[in-house]
Amino acid sequence: LCPGAIVAELTEDTAEAVRLGVTTAEPVVRIAGDSAPISELLALNEGVLESVYPSRTAADPAEVPVLSAPAAPRTAPKAGVAVPKVLIPVFPGTNCEYDSARAIQRAGLEPEILVLNNQSAQGVADSISRFAKAARDSQIIFVPGGFSGGDEPDGSAKFITAFFRNPEVRDATMDLLKNRDGLMLGICNGFQALIKLGLVPYGEIIDTDETCPTLTFNTISRHQSRLVRTRVASNRSPWLAGTQVGDIYTVPISHGEGRFLCSEELVRKLADNGQIVTQYVDEHGVPGMDVDVNPNGSIWAVEGIMSPDGRVLGKMGHSERVADGLYKNVDGCYDMKLFQSAKKYFDI
Repeated sequence: LCPGAIVAELTEDTAEAVRLGVTTAEPVVRIAGDSAPISELLALNEGVLESVYPSRTAADPAEVPVLSAPAAPRTAPKAGVAVPKVLIPVFPGTNCEYDSARAIQRAGLEPEILVLNNQSAQGVADSISRFAKAARDSQIIFVPGGFSGGDEPDGSAKFITAFFRNPEVRDATMDLLKNRDGLMLGICNGFQALIKLGLVPYGEIIDTDETCPTLTFNTISRHQSRLVRTRVASNRSPWLAGTQVGDIYTVPISHGEGRFLCSEELVRKLADNGQIVTQYVDEHGVPGMDVDVNPNGSIWAVEGIMSPDGRVLGKMGHSERVADGLYKNVDGCYDMKLFQSAKKYFDI
């Protein structure tokens, strides 16, 4: 035994370490004279509790189209800003604000984390005033991920949407988007809020109904936390100016309610408008309904959508949780340059 020892993967031997094993291209584990395929070992491991916590769902035969919206001119602001300010509201249950602020700073933008107080009626009223003032001094609003309302039952984004429907908050938000050509982003819990508000796909804060899209429980009825692949289907949004249609990005996810649902008529309309920006895909870039590809069972494997003018973007994958030194053991392109693109949007 070696208390405090560190297990490291090295490219060459060293006299300062004891070799535990070697990595090979063949997917087989060998110990002494025994060997077993990794797929067999994984099946044994996952099968123990499969009947209690299923990791798979029944096969869905639905065909998923590969979407590719042709390029189109993107919206542009009437005035440039040297260092755009990004307002990050923190609601009860938000837990991604620091990841978000770091990603924003790395891109050359200025983040402002605003913690909202809901412990009393006066606290909420003060928070509304503070948010409205900060929004009018900002160029971007970023609603980060988390678990607003504990996500139980169907609690995702309930407090967030109630807050944004306040007339003072709504007016400040729509002034930023409509009159000052600002941008808005929602990731994970923030995407749920944008959907429930109507900001995506409609670009307005509206009273949503059963004809509107929604995000609901994953098809396996439990939380998914892993890396997935997404393909850019439309780069018409200013947020995606650093990408090309067909680019594939690996992105971390962490959600229990990420399944995008809407009518067949509406999903076709969104696709025709180029508002479906990203789809879950396999290693070949093909979207599908298998849980290994599409972690939540979203219709047409939708991972992200945008408003008609592209200024508002919502997506499930945590693109803010990308930085140098992360995910080194999993191949893939991770940085969609969301925040760098937002910075360039105001560089006019």
